[in-house]
Amino acid sequence: MQLYNTLSAEERAQLIDEAGKQRLTLSFYAYAKIEDPKKFRDDLFIQWNQLDALGRTYVAKEGINAQMSVPAENFEAFRETLEVYEFMRGIRLNVAVEHDDHSFLKLTVKVRDKIVADGLNDETFDVTNIGVHLKAKEFNQILEDPNTIVVDFRNHYESEIGHFKGAITPDVETFRESLPIINEQLKDFKENKNLVMYCTGGIRCEKASAYFKHQGFKNVFQLEGGIINYAKQIKEENIESKFIGKNFVFDHRLGERITDDIVSQCHQCGKPCDNHTNCENDGCHLLFIQCDDCKAAMENCCSKECLDTIHLPLVEQVKLRRGKQVGNKVFRKGKSENLLFKHSGELSDKSLAIAQKSKDIRQKIKVKKVLVGKAEHYYPKPQVGLFIIENNELNIGDKILISGPTTGNEEVILDKMMVNGNENSVAKIGDKVTFILPFRVRLSDKLFKILE
Repeated sequence: MQLYNTLSAEERAQLIDEAGKQRLTLSFYAYAKIEDPKKFRDDLFIQWNQLDALGRTYVAKEGINAQMSVPAENFEAFRETLEVYEFMRGIRLNVAVEHDDHSFLKLTVKVRDKIVADGLNDETFDVTNIGVHLKAKEFNQILEDPNTIVVDFRNHYESEIGHFKGAITPDVETFRESLPIINEQLKDFKENKNLVMYCTGGIRCEKASAYFKHQGFKNVFQLEGGIINYAKQIKEENIESKFIGKNFVFDHRLGERITDDIVSQCHQCGKPCDNHTNCENDGCHLLFIQCDDCKAAMENCCSKECLDTIHLPLVEQVKLRRGKQVGNKVFRKGKSENLLFKHSGELSDKSLAIAQKSKDIRQKIKVKKVLVGKAEHYYPKPQVGLFIIENNELNIGDKILISGPTTGNEEVILDKMMVNGNENSVAKIGDKVTFILPFRVRLSDKLFKILE
């Protein structure tokens, strides 16, 4: 019985591209009593694997929390795998506003103690006594009430790139940190204020609203389905968006645009920017905001130290990171001292810039191509890429495609190459090939030959 992934992320991405079919990115959650989470997990994995569903899901005795990528043609079949369970009949599936076929490249379903790490003892209060759910129109209306206090229950690196105007945005990096902070900050408003809360998809507020009612808050409300569902409703119903900027999401995209406003800055140069990246140095992997200019100059790195590190031989990089924790555990996310504009999280409701319109990422250029090999190294000073030929031949004059999660899709005409150290016009399986490229390539990149 297969209960694990048999393909690498790169292999899966290639199959998705070759299939050429649209995938939907979606999320859902449900609180329920699950007697045997492991069996529940195994059953879901088997069914979802058959539907080519990918994503990250947590299962616990208290319920399920999932972020998924599902082929559009299998959407209803996927829903049916959920509705065989009584507690998920009619469940709301939050479908993303923007889709990326590579949002998830493997399927993981893990058993956890809790589906959200909230640090709460659920035995001490009624977790089912939740706040009133509000749809987008109702949420907008209550925000206009001067008696309303609106709280963002996401982390600082999420709210930094987008949030509701006038919201309290705690400077925290975990959900559990925000609960006591907000409770103390609002202790004098329990009786007479509307406590209105929101998060990405609604799951954090589901528990938080019950917690705050237990703490004595009388008027507690929550945004139904979170920002994801709000974005969908304002689009369908042509409602004004009270949310400004981007919604951070926990998949390959790292964000989906709700409005064209950019409300945050590049952490390296201060230019208006709301694109998150992870440091290219695997020994750091720090999450931070980086503009295209800094991305090019710093080669996706957060610091000069990391930039120097990625140019070392791979064996040296492994030695350097042995026994060390990665940047996201050493620093607060996006708060490293190396980042000069790390305080751009002092949030403003003012737009710093307007995002340029980009092409719909679902509209991919479909080309016939054949896999030739993979990237082995990149030499930045001469701008030369090294590739290993694993399939087929490569010839001078071939139109090639280099593709990877960070590199994207880059096409060039091969006019000169070195084969095993000598200039040659043909490269065969097993050969090492180098040629000049105007962009950086990475170990995960694949080399394709485009077939006319």
